[in-house]
Amino acid sequence: MPKLQASTKLISTSPRSALISLPDTPWYHMVNRCVVRRAFLCGHDAHSGQNFEHRRGWVETRIRELASVFAIDVAAYAVMSNHYHIVLRVDVERARTWSDDEVLRRWTQLFTGPVLVQRNMQPQLRALMGDAELAKVAEFAGIYRTRLFDVSWYMRVLNESIARQANAEDGVKGRFWEGRFKSQALLDEQALLSAMAYVDLNPVRAGMAECLEDSAHTSIAARLGDLRGEAWVPVGAPALPAMPVPSAASAPDLPGLLPERALAALPEAALMPFDPTSRFAQAVPFGLEEYLDLVDTVGRVVHPHKRGTIAHHVPPLLQRLGMDTEAFIACADSFFTTFAHAVGTPTSLIKLACARQSRALRGMSAARKMVCHPNVVREKMK
Repeated sequence: MPKLQASTKLISTSPRSALISLPDTPWYHMVNRCVVRRAFLCGHDAHSGQNFEHRRGWVETRIRELASVFAIDVAAYAVMSNHYHIVLRVDVERARTWSDDEVLRRWTQLFTGPVLVQRNMQPQLRALMGDAELAKVAEFAGIYRTRLFDVSWYMRVLNESIARQANAEDGVKGRFWEGRFKSQALLDEQALLSAMAYVDLNPVRAGMAECLEDSAHTSIAARLGDLRGEAWVPVGAPALPAMPVPSAASAPDLPGLLPERALAALPEAALMPFDPTSRFAQAVPFGLEEYLDLVDTVGRVVHPHKRGTIAHHVPPLLQRLGMDTEAFIACADSFFTTFAHAVGTPTSLIKLACARQSRALRGMSAARKMVCHPNVVREKMK
């Protein structure tokens, strides 16, 4: 095999199936931007003079509402002025334990579903259905089960629902988002920690917040509020008039999303818990206190108006994971441009490059700098 080159970029036209590969890792960092037609997602738009700060609450709320439907857990998020970040984990095993009825119940919280599915959801009508009809319903359940642990479907529902509300508020039609979301596979604990810190520090890095507590519409602010006993308050978008939903016959592969008044009834899922023992797969494999200490310490260094250094206090979490402090800080300041479609230790990146038959993955040089004690690195995310 040709020698791996540190600076070669992964081809940007890689198929989505290669970028979202659950056998490689269940953890991903997602980003979506809104710059179409000078549209402004959130905050104050200097061009139009309007303020759309309330939309940040829409996005944050919908991120957590959809996590209650999909087999997807949210570890971190940050809603910025013209883009948002999510760090999530896909739980395929949980989706496989759902019964067909549970799958159909979850799916119809988002979409109407074909007539057979609607009849099946009503016990009296279901009793009148024949074996062929029930078999077709089971086939639909199989399709929906796969979609409920599909990151692309999660992002599609999130983006479509927000775009629909923003377009209605702007009084326009058409595309709202820049394009398809961007994703980065997080291959190990070091990658997950780097991604979460980068996301939680986004408002601080951008000069939008002075401290973590003031980082509105971020997972770190929500976690800190929870520790202080402050309940997180969802922010719903105003309900729109009922919209026609395409039938299964006219659009079998693109069912119509339910109107906002129906989606607003979704419960909000809690953020992923932390587990310092790393024994609970459905948890972030760190301690909450050590993570907060790390983000707070790094945040005081990467703030655009408060540059500094960590002279005496090296966060214990970095020591435990064998990560170089200065390289981690540099990564927290430029995470998304340092790596391409995958983030991890050199060992993880080389393994993935071999599996994809790629010459290299961008970020190898940064990964080598970040891991200072390879012998103590733990790569057990899967």
